[in-house]
Amino acid sequence: MQIAPSTYYDHVGRRPSRREARDEALRAEIERIHAANYRVYGARKVWLALNREGIEVARCTVERLMAELGLSGAVRGRVKRTTIADLAATRPADLVSRQFGPPRPNRLWVADLTYVSTWSGFAYVAFVVDAYARRILGWRVAATMATSMVLDSIEHAIWTRQREGIFDLKDVVHHTDRGSQYTSIKFTERLVFTTVENPASRDG
Repeated sequence: MQIAPSTYYDHVGRRPSRREARDEALRAEIERIHAANYRVYGARKVWLALNREGIEVARCTVERLMAELGLSGAVRGRVKRTTIADLAATRPADLVSRQFGPPRPNRLWVADLTYVSTWSGFAYVAFVVDAYARRILGWRVAATMATSMVLDSIEHAIWTRQREGIFDLKDVVHHTDRGSQYTSIKFTERLVFTTVENPASRDG
């Protein structure tokens, strides 16, 4: 890199900031508590342990530093997978190229599904987000990861825009992962073959 020698020596001789110094001290305490508890404590329990010892720190700081250190807690029960690819299905081309900052609304919708643990079992949530404003346009909750759930979430998103008077959605790029629900024939047909037209222009 073409940099001035003074810039290099200034960087080398720079003293750590207050945050960097505190993070370094906290890393040592986090590693100590994590090791003392058989490496099963997650961020929440490490955070509680630190505060019990009089080390006041935010939970988000503990989560950040544990991620940097590669530390995690033990996970009880089964690990849920929400992205289960259908190897036989055709995967659409990536039209986004990891660029998630569209210039205006209704240019990029991002969809995904996740799960939430409840006292009655797992609930699955599908949602559609307009990447421009990070606004959730449609969502659906179900007891199983069925294709109907993601179909309902996209219908909800379309209804949200229609209620706002926006009927022309032909330029929207709908971006998802490679989960089987999003590569199913029903979902693909809903995106390709359904035309949303403005009721005001039907008579014209």
